[in-house]
Amino acid sequence: MMQKELLTKKDFAAVGGEISHEMGNDFIKAYETAFPDGPSGFALGRNILEKILAQPGCTGIRFHHALNQEGQMTSVYIGMDANGNDLLRHTMVTENGVIMSEEATVADLALLFWPK
Repeated sequence: MMQKELLTKKDFAAVGGEISHEMGNDFIKAYETAFPDGPSGFALGRNILEKILAQPGCTGIRFHHALNQEGQMTSVYIGMDANGNDLLRHTMVTENGVIMSEEATVADLALLFWPK
């Protein structure tokens, strides 16, 4: 049974891939047609993405649809471990050699943008 699990384990670090500009444009237009009054996307800065990806055990980022305190659509983004789970805590060694566990970075405050 373990051998079967090893053969079917998903490589979450390899999830995602490039698509053509044309396909990307078609996907965006289809979404904007289906949801003309909703936000067409969100923007994230490099700094927070690098902070999340630099955490021990982080193999990618999961984006969760969410509502903020005002009831507005947003995204919460969290590091993902090798099993595809949200990375909520990580273990680290302090400068004094103490092993400790701390909360992982969970982020929001993406910049929403709307169709033109």
